[in-house]
Amino acid sequence: MATYAVGDVQGCYDALARLLEHLNFDSARDRLWFCGDLVNRGGNSLEVLRLVKSLDAQSIVVLGNHDLSLLAVSERKESDQRRANVDLARVLMAADRDALLAWLRHRPLLHIDRELGFAMVHAGLAPRWTLSIAKARAAEVERKLQGDDYRKLLKNMFGDRPAVWSKSLQGVDRLRAIINVMTRMRFCAVGGRMDFEAKGAPGSQQPGLYPWFEVPGHAPRDLPIVCGHWSTLGLFQGLGIHAIDTGAVWGGKLTALELGPEPRVHAVQCEARLAPRDRSAD
Repeated sequence: MATYAVGDVQGCYDALARLLEHLNFDSARDRLWFCGDLVNRGGNSLEVLRLVKSLDAQSIVVLGNHDLSLLAVSERKESDQRRANVDLARVLMAADRDALLAWLRHRPLLHIDRELGFAMVHAGLAPRWTLSIAKARAAEVERKLQGDDYRKLLKNMFGDRPAVWSKSLQGVDRLRAIINVMTRMRFCAVGGRMDFEAKGAPGSQQPGLYPWFEVPGHAPRDLPIVCGHWSTLGLFQGLGIHAIDTGAVWGGKLTALELGPEPRVHAVQCEARLAPRDRSAD
């Protein structure tokens, strides 16, 4: 039995199918972890959702910013949904859209498996968050997304403020800050203030900003963390972090990390869907 964590698929169905074939994935034996952003831009988001949902008993999926964006667009009027990019519009107009979206909405923001010895989040953790704190914060959002009043959150969750987590935050601002940390963060300051404009590789940021996992004085993280979201960072393994968004949708690779005492990288090359200059929209 093997467990594989898979980087941002973003609608690249063919690459995902080839990766599973490369892994000799056996649904009766193996398990998959998806680190978010199943959808958007790759051309086959509908097929990716259908495939991963069919593997629900064998997989864990954490929500990424593009997954949340799809859910938010699904709550707009139909004319606005039809104006979404072609990839997302195919999901929104599909006969099984309601089942797919309900399944997606019930995915967590954070997954922790202490027996296996790994945690997974799409983007990152606030500097002062231990995994236990992060689990509690994620649960606040998950309860709202999975509850009867989820539409209110989907209509109000996007925005760059608050840009820093504070335990004094309340209401939608509190939930938005948690979502921003876990699904959008790359760089932040020592105090935890996030910079949503800086999207390049480490070294390209302004002084005073650090990759979220390198912030001086951050809280101890008692398990290795698997994450995605940051295609310009690429494959990064160090400091207890396994970052595996290797830019599949940009013509890079789709990467799987075989989880275990000595994590092993597997990858398949993808055909380019978008030009590298478009990465600023990620």
